[in-house]
Amino acid sequence: MPYLTSSGDNLLILDLYVQPKASRTRVVGLHDGAIKLAITAPPVDGKANAQVITFIAKLLKLPKSAVTLHSGHQGRRKRVALRGCEPLEVRRIIDPLL
Repeated sequence: MPYLTSSGDNLLILDLYVQPKASRTRVVGLHDGAIKLAITAPPVDGKANAQVITFIAKLLKLPKSAVTLHSGHQGRRKRVALRGCEPLEVRRIIDPLL
Protein backbone atom coordinates (compact mmCIF):
# COMPACT_ATOMS: atom_id res chain seq x y z
CA MET A 1 0.00 0.00 0.00
CA PRO A 2 1.31 3.46 -0.82
CA TYR A 3 0.31 5.03 2.53
CA LEU A 4 2.68 2.86 4.60
CA THR A 5 6.43 2.52 4.11
CA SER A 6 9.25 1.05 6.15
CA SER A 7 12.15 3.19 7.21
CA GLY A 8 15.40 2.35 8.92
CA ASP A 9 15.66 1.89 12.69
CA ASN A 10 12.50 -0.29 12.88
CA LEU A 11 10.20 2.60 11.92
CA LEU A 12 7.07 2.64 9.82
CA ILE A 13 6.05 5.86 8.07
CA LEU A 14 2.34 6.56 7.63
CA ASP A 15 1.40 9.16 4.99
CA LEU A 16 -1.62 11.28 5.92
CA TYR A 17 -3.69 14.01 4.35
CA VAL A 18 -5.37 15.90 7.20
CA GLN A 19 -8.62 17.85 7.02
CA PRO A 20 -8.88 20.06 10.15
CA LYS A 21 -12.08 21.49 11.69
CA ALA A 22 -14.23 18.53 10.64
CA SER A 23 -17.47 17.61 12.38
CA ARG A 24 -15.87 14.43 13.80
CA THR A 25 -12.50 12.72 13.87
CA ARG A 26 -12.29 9.71 11.57
CA VAL A 27 -10.51 8.03 8.70
CA VAL A 28 -12.24 9.21 5.52
CA GLY A 29 -10.44 7.13 2.87
CA LEU A 30 -7.51 7.59 0.53
CA HIS A 31 -6.38 10.87 -1.03
CA ASP A 32 -3.53 10.85 -3.55
CA GLY A 33 -1.84 7.80 -2.00
CA ALA A 34 -2.24 8.99 1.59
CA ILE A 35 -4.82 8.23 4.26
CA LYS A 36 -7.30 11.08 4.48
CA LEU A 37 -7.97 11.88 8.11
CA ALA A 38 -10.67 14.30 9.24
CA ILE A 39 -10.07 15.84 12.67
CA THR A 40 -12.10 18.24 14.78
CA ALA A 41 -9.17 20.35 15.99
CA PRO A 42 -8.31 23.63 14.26
CA PRO A 43 -4.86 24.06 12.67
CA VAL A 44 -3.77 26.49 15.40
CA ASP A 45 -0.97 26.23 17.97
CA GLY A 46 -0.26 22.57 17.16
CA LYS A 47 -3.75 21.42 18.20
CA ALA A 48 -4.33 19.56 14.93
CA ASN A 49 -0.96 17.82 15.13
CA ALA A 50 -1.61 16.75 18.72
CA GLN A 51 -5.01 15.35 17.76
CA VAL A 52 -3.51 13.46 14.81
CA ILE A 53 -0.97 11.79 17.09
CA THR A 54 -3.58 10.94 19.73
CA PHE A 55 -6.02 9.53 17.16
CA ILE A 56 -3.41 7.40 15.35
CA ALA A 57 -2.05 6.04 18.65
CA LYS A 58 -5.54 5.10 19.82
CA LEU A 59 -6.51 3.61 16.44
CA LEU A 60 -3.39 1.42 16.29
CA LYS A 61 -3.42 0.67 20.06
CA LEU A 62 0.05 2.16 20.54
CA PRO A 63 1.33 4.40 23.32
CA LYS A 64 1.42 8.06 22.27
CA SER A 65 5.19 7.98 22.71
CA ALA A 66 5.39 5.46 19.82
CA VAL A 67 3.75 7.92 17.39
CA THR A 68 5.67 11.02 16.30
CA LEU A 69 5.19 13.60 13.59
CA HIS A 70 7.99 12.96 11.11
CA SER A 71 7.21 15.80 8.69
CA GLY A 72 4.44 18.18 7.69
CA HIS A 73 4.13 20.15 10.91
CA GLN A 74 2.42 23.08 9.17
CA GLY A 75 0.73 21.48 6.18
CA ARG A 76 -2.13 19.12 5.45
CA ARG A 77 0.24 16.42 4.19
CA LYS A 78 1.89 14.77 7.15
CA ARG A 79 4.17 11.81 7.68
CA VAL A 80 3.84 10.05 11.01
CA ALA A 81 6.54 7.71 12.34
CA LEU A 82 5.37 4.58 14.16
CA ARG A 83 7.53 2.50 16.49
CA GLY A 84 6.82 -0.95 17.86
CA CYS A 85 4.30 -2.21 15.33
CA GLU A 86 4.28 -4.52 12.34
CA PRO A 87 3.21 -3.42 8.83
CA LEU A 88 0.70 -6.26 8.53
CA GLU A 89 -0.96 -5.29 11.82
CA VAL A 90 -1.23 -1.64 10.75
CA ARG A 91 -2.80 -2.65 7.42
CA ARG A 92 -5.17 -5.05 9.18
CA ILE A 93 -6.52 -2.17 11.26
CA ILE A 94 -6.55 0.59 8.63
CA ASP A 95 -7.58 -1.20 5.41
CA PRO A 96 -11.20 -1.89 6.52
CA LEU A 97 -11.61 1.85 7.21
CA LEU A 98 -10.61 2.90 3.69
